[in-house]
Amino acid sequence: MTTTHSPFCNAFFHHLRRRAFKRMIDRSLSVSKMADRKSSSGGGSRQTVKRKERAENEAKKEEKPKEGEKAEVNGKKEPVENGENGEAAAGVENGEKPELMELPPFEIITGDRIDPFFYKFQFKNVEYSSGRNKTFLCYLVDQGSDSLLRGYLEDEHAGAHAEDAFFQQVLPNYDPACKYTITWYMSSSPCAACAGKLTEILKARKSVRLAIFSARLFEWEEPEIRAGLKALAAAGCKLRMMKPLDFTYTWDTFVENDEEPFTPWEDCQDNYEYYQDKLADILQ
Repeated sequence: MTTTHSPFCNAFFHHLRRRAFKRMIDRSLSVSKMADRKSSSGGGSRQTVKRKERAENEAKKEEKPKEGEKAEVNGKKEPVENGENGEAAAGVENGEKPELMELPPFEIITGDRIDPFFYKFQFKNVEYSSGRNKTFLCYLVDQGSDSLLRGYLEDEHAGAHAEDAFFQQVLPNYDPACKYTITWYMSSSPCAACAGKLTEILKARKSVRLAIFSARLFEWEEPEIRAGLKALAAAGCKLRMMKPLDFTYTWDTFVENDEEPFTPWEDCQDNYEYYQDKLADILQ
C-alpha cells in the first residue's frame, strides 16, 4: 500500500527536516569553531584530524538510539520512531504519550539558491568537518545553447548521493551528438562509490566533459577513496580544490545572499593550499 501526502504535508515534513538539521548544526558549531582555532595554531593538528573525527563518530553512534530501540515513557518501554518533533517530545516531559508521526524518507533536494547559513557551514573548507554529513552540489551545464543549466542538489545520505542524482534528475537523457560541459562546485569530494560511477559514465559518454571543484576532500587517507579519485581523473575529469575566488563565485551565483558580498573565513586560503597539496599527492 502506497501512502500519499498532500502538498501541505510535504511542505510540513520538509520544514521539520530543516528544523532538525539546524538544531544539529547549532550543536556542532561550537565543536567546529574550536577545531578551526586549533587547526590554525600549527601543522601538528592536521595529523590528528582523522582520529578526532572517528572518535566523535563513535561517540555519536553511542548517543543516538538505534532504529527501533525503545525509550522509556512514564516508566514503560515505548518504541521510538524517526520523525518525532519537538511537540511530541514536550508531551513526554508532561507525562503524555506522544502521537507518533510517520515521515516520508529523505530525498534529494533540488533548488536554484542555497540558504546562506547552510552554504557557510557546509562549504567551509575546514579539516575538522563535524556535522557536515551531507553533500551540496552546485552545477553549471553548457550544452552549446544560448543558456546554461544552473542549480544545486542536496542529498541526505539516505539514498542516492548528489553525484548520482545529478545524472538521474538533471541530465537523465544523453545525446551522443551533443557536447556537454559540466562544472560542479561541491562541499565535499566524491566518495569511492560515486567516483566509480562517474568514471564509468565518462567512459561511456565520450562527449561529456566534467570538472569538479571541491571545498573539502572526503576521507582522503582511505585507499579506496584515493584510488577512486585517481581513476576519475584518468577518465578525463578535472579535479581541483575550491579557491577563495571559487567561494566568492558560488556565493554570488548559487546563494540567497541578499546582495551581501562574500567574506572569506579565517584560513580559507591556507586550507585550500593544504587540501590542494593532498589532492596533488593522490593524482600524481
